[in-house]
Amino acid sequence: DSCLNPEEKVVVTQSMVLNASMGATAGSPTPETKSTTKRSSAANTSRESSTAANEHGITRRFETNSHDMKLMLNELEIAAQHDVTVLLIGETGAGKTYLSRLIHDVSPRRNEPFLNVACGALPNDLIESELFGHVRGAFTSAHADKDGKFLAAGRGTILLDEIDVLGPEQQVKLLRVIETGEFEPIGSNKTHVNQARLVVASNMDLQPLVEQGKFRPDLYYRLNMLKFDVLPLRRRKSDIIVLANDFVHQMSIKHKIPVDRIDEGFMEALHTYPWPGNVRELENVIRRSVIYCREGVLRKENLPAHILMGMVGPTNDPSVVLNHQQNDSERLGDQVAVTEKELIEQALFKNNYSRTNTAKTLGISRVTLYNKMKKY
Repeated sequence: DSCLNPEEKVVVTQSMVLNASMGATAGSPTPETKSTTKRSSAANTSRESSTAANEHGITRRFETNSHDMKLMLNELEIAAQHDVTVLLIGETGAGKTYLSRLIHDVSPRRNEPFLNVACGALPNDLIESELFGHVRGAFTSAHADKDGKFLAAGRGTILLDEIDVLGPEQQVKLLRVIETGEFEPIGSNKTHVNQARLVVASNMDLQPLVEQGKFRPDLYYRLNMLKFDVLPLRRRKSDIIVLANDFVHQMSIKHKIPVDRIDEGFMEALHTYPWPGNVRELENVIRRSVIYCREGVLRKENLPAHILMGMVGPTNDPSVVLNHQQNDSERLGDQVAVTEKELIEQALFKNNYSRTNTAKTLGISRVTLYNKMKKY
């Protein structure tokens, strides 16, 4: 594991933490026999399997410097090897979907389908059909039979994201699947048996929902048996540099923009920002910065204005300080300048750095544009 000191000078690495290849874990151990030779072979196979699992396991492919995250990942890797339902709790963008995929990829089910169901993106009246399927004529728009995700997944893995949006009736049916494996498509009397592994995720703690009567206690206790908290990025700041380097490498290749060096000021700004959008927000910021990178150097100026000023969006974490709410009157000039600079940079980029076209886009004269470029 990398133990990169965030205070040390940052260089672009070649590692690809969040885009690691989905390597297979080791196969089944050799059956034990009375033969000494076969026992020896089995022992060797077991050792090789252990080594392979260690090389391609969750802890190897979700790199972190956080002690708490390392402990969680070690426990998650153990759970991944067993047919048990896993609950992941973490803020939006913290990495729940990626971890769910890793659970699947290091498990014996890795060669089977992995299906991601974003419950929050589905209309409430279609969630049940999406999960369990329906038969023709079950409701007005059911013009043909449809297999739900539990059938489509086969012996693979299903991620139910935003589990907290499920209604009472949907929770009852999900509980039945977890306890007995049984379900029926809407409008059908035929009982099917689920063979897929279930991973559920939420961006909020479910216990308050139980106390408010919005989530079934029996379902909660079944899910809470193997609950894993995915820390937000601001609580594992030592990971920011590692992740940023990896994203720079990825985006440099994807957009065919060479990045040879990263200024220290660039990383310092990333380290200061509280990242309410977590890893996903960091990835998007790096993508934008690489697109604006020139001469192979990522500079602080390539970052969006809100990152430079510490301006964050809505968050329910009181530890996140809204820097832009402090001394607003004193900082107004700085805010305007940073925003204006960013708008000019964007316009220049869109117009292939033609000052004439950029000035027209911004509605100012070339002289004014030149003076502002010189100022910033």
